[in-house]
Amino acid sequence: QVQLVESGGGLVQPGGSLRLSCAASGIIFRAYVMGWFRQAPGKQRELVARISIGGSTNYADSVKGRFTISRDNAENTVALQMNSLKPEDTAVYYCNTDPTIRAYWGQGTQVTVSS
Repeated sequence: QVQLVESGGGLVQPGGSLRLSCAASGIIFRAYVMGWFRQAPGKQRELVARISIGGSTNYADSVKGRFTISRDNAENTVALQMNSLKPEDTAVYYCNTDPTIRAYWGQGTQVTVSS
C-alpha cells in the first residue's frame, strides 16, 4: 500500500520560514519524479516544485528564489524548504509523484502565513 505522509506545516508570520517533509512508503521512491503541490481555498491545486530522479529541480514562478525542494532516496523523503513566506502561500501542501497518481494523494499539511 502506497502512503505519502506530509508534515511540517503550521502558522508563520510573513517573511518567516517552514520546512515541509513528505515520507513515502510502498513505492520504489528513487524511480519517481516527485513534486510538491498546494491548494488554496477556492483555487485549483497547483504544482509548486518538482525534483527529478537525478535531482534536477523546477519551480513555479511564484516561489522561485524562495522555496527549495530536495530529496533523500535513502530515506524515501522529499522536503520543501520555504523561506520569505507570503500570505499568498497559505494553502494545504501535498506531495505526489509527477505526473500525479490519484491514489497517492495524502491528507496534506496546512501552511498559514499571517500576522
